[in-house]
Amino acid sequence: MRHPTRLAAATAVVTAGCVAALLPLAGPTSAATATATAATASCSVSYADTSDWSTGFTAAITITDTGATAISGWTLGYAYTGNQTLQSGWNGTWSQAGQQVTVTAPSWSSGIAAGGSYTTDANFGYSGANAAPQSFTVNGVTCGPSASAAPSASASPSPSPSPSPSPSPSASASAPTGSAPALHVSGNRLVDATGRTVTLHGVNRSGAEFSCVQGTGIFDGPVDQASVSAMASWGINAVRVPLNEDCWLGLSDVDAAYAGSNYIDAIKDYVSLLHQNGLVAVLDLHWTDGVYTGDSSACSSATATCQKPMPDAAEAIPFWTSVAETFKGDDSTVFDLFNEPYPDRAASTATQAWTCWRDGGTCPGIGYQVAGMQSMVNAVRGTGADNVLMLGGLAYANDLTQWLAYEPSDPDHDLAASWHSYNFNSCSSSSCWNSQIAPVLAQVPLVTGELGENDCGTGYLGSLLPWLDQEGASYLAWTWNTWDCSSGPALISNYDGTPTAYGAGFKAHLAALG
Repeated sequence: MRHPTRLAAATAVVTAGCVAALLPLAGPTSAATATATAATASCSVSYADTSDWSTGFTAAITITDTGATAISGWTLGYAYTGNQTLQSGWNGTWSQAGQQVTVTAPSWSSGIAAGGSYTTDANFGYSGANAAPQSFTVNGVTCGPSASAAPSASASPSPSPSPSPSPSPSASASAPTGSAPALHVSGNRLVDATGRTVTLHGVNRSGAEFSCVQGTGIFDGPVDQASVSAMASWGINAVRVPLNEDCWLGLSDVDAAYAGSNYIDAIKDYVSLLHQNGLVAVLDLHWTDGVYTGDSSACSSATATCQKPMPDAAEAIPFWTSVAETFKGDDSTVFDLFNEPYPDRAASTATQAWTCWRDGGTCPGIGYQVAGMQSMVNAVRGTGADNVLMLGGLAYANDLTQWLAYEPSDPDHDLAASWHSYNFNSCSSSSCWNSQIAPVLAQVPLVTGELGENDCGTGYLGSLLPWLDQEGASYLAWTWNTWDCSSGPALISNYDGTPTAYGAGFKAHLAALG
């Protein structure tokens, strides 16, 4: 985004007959595990009621193929005995008729590899008792209970029982809730160290990309525990932090108070605080060097004072080498290699633009040596860092049409596609998403690194967010800053978490997800 100048019930799965296990409910943060085998298929299933807020709960179901052959598809059926009512489900197609619940594998991830696992989740409302179901069917096969409860999981914050657009109360500096998950790529999913699917629902925290180079500080607004608690109160699990390469590298155009070790230490401290609160950090290279005055130029400066069409090789490679060395071993931190590429505005053809995107070097219409995505992947991996890497496509990361064809090589196979989606973008309709974006997220994890709308409303969110949920994609809204919404989508009007009208729509959606 350009800036203003001021700036997971129970489950089982089989291919041909499998005895599944009931996983009893054991309270707001309970988890249970059981294993079932059969002659032609073997699986295990875990059920966790990950949060309960008295009138609703979130069920997380993890299916593991413990056999020697892949499971090609599954349909789960079970019934509640109470009035549990499905509200929304993700990472699977959920439906309910009366007390009967059915979950089918999503089209984008219908199989589970031998030894692999898959997690699907849903929110339910209820009143009175919240008893666990007593039997299940998988692909029409009856499955009965045969398991004991595992130890309770650690506590996590309960979501608000119902979304509200009204201002939030001031957040207190509450104690951190726990460690963030360490992420890796498995097929087209992000997974934690146990193989459980992790879908990122978060926000951007703009400021560190422009405040330092503009001489006003390192961040724009507070980055203390109270401000992070306000974020967490919305139910987010990830924060994207845009960075400036000149500030990180301590170049001479930046005030020394906001550059080099001072800047790096501030970013390290903020990432640590996010992790202590259970939040994944996404570090994004946002503003870079290089003179560009062609189509869609944001500035004529050679320094990192605006968005350039591609990062410069002279500074971006040292930047990513240093960032990777700093956060190597911290797999709760994801690297977004470059914010919003637009070499297509400088090049004459799509082939030229995508080649520049991947290979860098001398690119048509760009007067400096470009750091391509492959060279930045190599810089990170050369340090031994195995962090997940996000790569945005062309047209300010809105165009992913040839992302798969030009995907860089990664020895760790930990690449994710980054997509930016705003109401004013070219690809802003469900027909475009289905034709251009869905094929990419069928192959690799998709993280919508930025989303929003410039009318300060929620109409675009109302169509985009359900589509992303249906497809199992991650998303991070722009932005957790108190700007005038008309100058760019701002989620809040106060750092205590008071939402704007646009922010209220996003907050309500997160509350519905639990």
